[in-house]
This record gives sequence, C-alpha cells and structure tokens, in this order.
Amino acid sequence: MKRVFSDTEERMGKTVDVLANEYMKIRAGRANPSVLDKISVDYYGVSTPINQVASISTPEARVLAIQPWDISLLGQIERAIQKSDIGINPQNDGKVVRLVFPQLTEEKREEIVKDVKKMAEDSKVAVRSIRRNQMDKINGMKKDGEITEDDLKSGEKKIQSLTDNFIKEIDSLCENKSNEVRTV
Repeated sequence: MKRVFSDTEERMGKTVDVLANEYMKIRAGRANPSVLDKISVDYYGVSTPINQVASISTPEARVLAIQPWDISLLGQIERAIQKSDIGINPQNDGKVVRLVFPQLTEEKREEIVKDVKKMAEDSKVAVRSIRRNQMDKINGMKKDGEITEDDLKSGEKKIQSLTDNFIKEIDSLCENKSNEVRTV
C-alpha cells in the first residue's frame, strides 16, 4: 500500500514539474533564457542545444545575448532561432546574437493568460487521472483480499489528500504565472 502512495506522489509531482517547466518557457515580455531550450544547432554533425555551445546572458530586462564559444556558429544560431517558433528575429553583430523581446500588448497578455490557465487545467486533469488509476489499484487490492475495508478507506483519504495538495500547487503556479504575465 505504501508503494501505491509513493507512486501516486511521484507521478503527481512529475505532472506539477512538467507544468512548471512549461511555464518557464512562456515569455512574459521579459527575456528568459529558457525560451532557447528547445532550439538546437548543428555542431560538428551533432544536433546540440544552444545553451551547450554558447553563453546566454540578459544584459537588459528584454534582451538576451547569445555569445557562442566558437564564432563560426553565429550564422547557424541565427538561422536556428529564425526557424524556431519563438517569434523573435535575432540580431547578429558578428560577435553576439541578440534577441530583443517586444513589449506585449494587453490583448496578447490576456491571450497568454488563457494559455496558462488551459495548461493548468490540463495538469489538473492529469492529476485527477492519476488519482482515479490509484483508487482503482487499491480497490483491486481490496477485492484480492490484500487490504481490509479500513485500509481501503484510509488509502482513499490519503490519495484524495495528495490530490488536493497537488491541485492547490497547480493553482498557485497558475496564479503566479498569470500575475507575472499581466505585470507590465
């Protein structure tokens, strides 16, 4: 039974971690190096993430500076960013590629907030699905005679308590990200 609880907690925790990582990739009008995490360049025949071939800094709140360790990668980094879905044109000055993040309009901010809330709702659905699967597991254990009726009831309470805690955490992440996006 303890294995069921630890499995439940681990799986729900991973769901929250995935949401938090997705939220880090959302740009809210300020420069965030994590928007480059999905972008790779061809480095000596190997597809390599930009953060492994260059230093990435934020000299200003809305500017990312990408300085490759091998200057010959400048053009490839620039092309990779242009092909990506981040929607920002890179500026190459021969030494550094700069990404200037535009100010978001109020309409765009609200659109992003809607996406943030949808992502939170999807995560809640995933957590509830985990709860349902784990409840089915302990009900099966009861049917097989592995646990008693009292164990079943306490197990259901514990799984519901875990679910409630993770739902609160998701709501908190959503609220924080929504406030960050709305802040000018």
